[in-house]
Formats: sequence, structure tokens, C-alpha cells
Amino acid sequence: MSCAFCEKRKEKRFCPAIHGRICPQCCGEQREVTLDCPSDCVYLQQAREYEKPRSLRDLNPADLFVQVEVEDQFLYQHEPLIMGLTYALSKSVRTDHSLKDADLIAALTSLTKTWETLVNSGLHYDNPIASVPQQAVVAEVQNMVKEYREAEQKHIGYAQLRDSEVLRALVFLVRMARVRTSGRPKSRAFVDFLMAQFPEKLSGIAAPEDVGSRLIVP
Repeated sequence: MSCAFCEKRKEKRFCPAIHGRICPQCCGEQREVTLDCPSDCVYLQQAREYEKPRSLRDLNPADLFVQVEVEDQFLYQHEPLIMGLTYALSKSVRTDHSLKDADLIAALTSLTKTWETLVNSGLHYDNPIASVPQQAVVAEVQNMVKEYREAEQKHIGYAQLRDSEVLRALVFLVRMARVRTSGRPKSRAFVDFLMAQFPEKLSGIAAPEDVGSRLIVP
């Protein structure tokens, strides 16, 4: 029988994205491009195992907010904040299973620009986001920042988190997302990374001793 996608070559593997059998070439060429591959597809998982990781050096500097420095010391000192923001992303994905890496990256980029404007000029300017799902992601992350500050107020009597620290944490997440995505239009590699990091019932606001060492530096 012929491939259900190209209708030319011989089919050799089942594709859960189209619920049909396709040829290896179409599988490789169209994976996460035109095919919306589910995370449990064995061929997707195998491809990720052999795929060369993306490097920050290979990415467009304009997409990485290179003007913002994020030192290793900052990451370790603010690990609870970063884990909380990462949890907010995973919560968004659990709420909307249609979200792709590109949606999360677009939402994070827009939000980072908003905080960069706030830090540099003191102006509260929300960058416009046309996508409703991406708006929901931004709202979830913003809410996590609010909850984090409320937790500080409750435990130490005042909120000490600075806007500049939120900015650097967001820049770190943007860079991590761009490294962990495959870069293909329908990629969910970063989404799947988030799901693996956070069990569904885990809280995003944790004490430093409860965070552990799950922070993955790109």
C-alpha cells in the first residue's frame, strides 16, 4: 500500500498524527512541520534522542535579549522564582493542550519586552498579543509573579522581589525555550520538557529547600 501522505512511496510506519500509515521519508520531512505529532509517538521520541541540541550561539541574538545579563549566581539565588514561573508555563499547557513551543516563546518574548520597558523607563506598557491562547499564558505568568510577592509578604513581612529580577528570570526562560524547542512550526519539545519537570499536582510556589535541583541551564 502507498503512503497516506504522499500517496507515492510505500508505507512502512503508522502515523498517529493522521491515523494512517506513511513512509519514513514523509515522517522525517513533515514531522512537527505539517504533521501535528503527539508527544507519545515513538518515531518522534526516537528522533529527539538523535537530534543535535540547539546552542545559544546558533540562535539569533536579537531573540535572546543579549543586553540582559543572567549570571549563574542569579539562577541559583532565584531558583524558587524561576521554578515558579516555569510551573506557570506548565500550568498553561495543562489548561490548553493545543499550545505549541512557538506559542510559549511568543508569550514569553512579549512579556519580557513589557518588563524590560518597565525596568528601563518605569512605564507599564503591555505589548499587544493577538493570540488568545498566548494571552492566557502571559496572564498565568503574571499571576505567578503576583503570588510570589504575596508569599514573600506573608513569610518575611515584605515583598523583596525586584522588577529587574523578574526581567532576568523571564530572559532565562526565553533562552531556555529557544534552546529546547526543535524550531519546527509544530514543535512541542519545550512543552514536553515542562510536563516532565512538573507533576500535575505540584505547587509552583515552594520553599528553597523544597525546590531541589531541577533547574536546567540552557
